[in-house]
Formats: sequence, structure tokens, C-alpha cells
Amino acid sequence: MRRVWPLQDAKNKLSEVVDRAVEEGPQTITRRGRETAVVVSIEDFSKLTRPKESLVSFLRNSPLARADLDLKRDEDYGRKVEL
Repeated sequence: MRRVWPLQDAKNKLSEVVDRAVEEGPQTITRRGRETAVVVSIEDFSKLTRPKESLVSFLRNSPLARADLDLKRDEDYGRKVEL
């Protein structure tokens, strides 16, 4: 159940806000009647921030993976400098 907490109440009852986030889901905090923050459990946060696929998978599926790129380097080593 999503619960809305005015900022002052959330400050005074932070332990309860955190417990409810873990047990019941996200807890919304308001400031002057406007929603300003959400407290979520670490499990929910991990789900939201975890990449959907691996980097290797992402690069293999990229439209540029099949692009015809010229990756040859110029053989010019620059000028010689006496030290």
C-alpha cells in the first residue's frame, strides 16, 4: 500500500517510514502538499537501477555492430625529434 507522509511526519517517524517501505512498498513524502520524494526498499531500488541486459549484449545488438567501419591506422609515426 502506498502511503503519503508529510515531511514533518516522515522526519519524526523515519523508522516507521523505512519499515513500511520494506514491508508495504514505496512511501511518498510531501513538502507543502507536493510530492517531493519516495522512500523505497533496497530490493525495489535494485530492481529499478539494474541494467536490463549485459554490456556485451547491448553492444552486440547495437545498430553500429554491423556498420562498415574503417579501423585502419595511419602508419605515420610523426616527426623525429632529437633529445
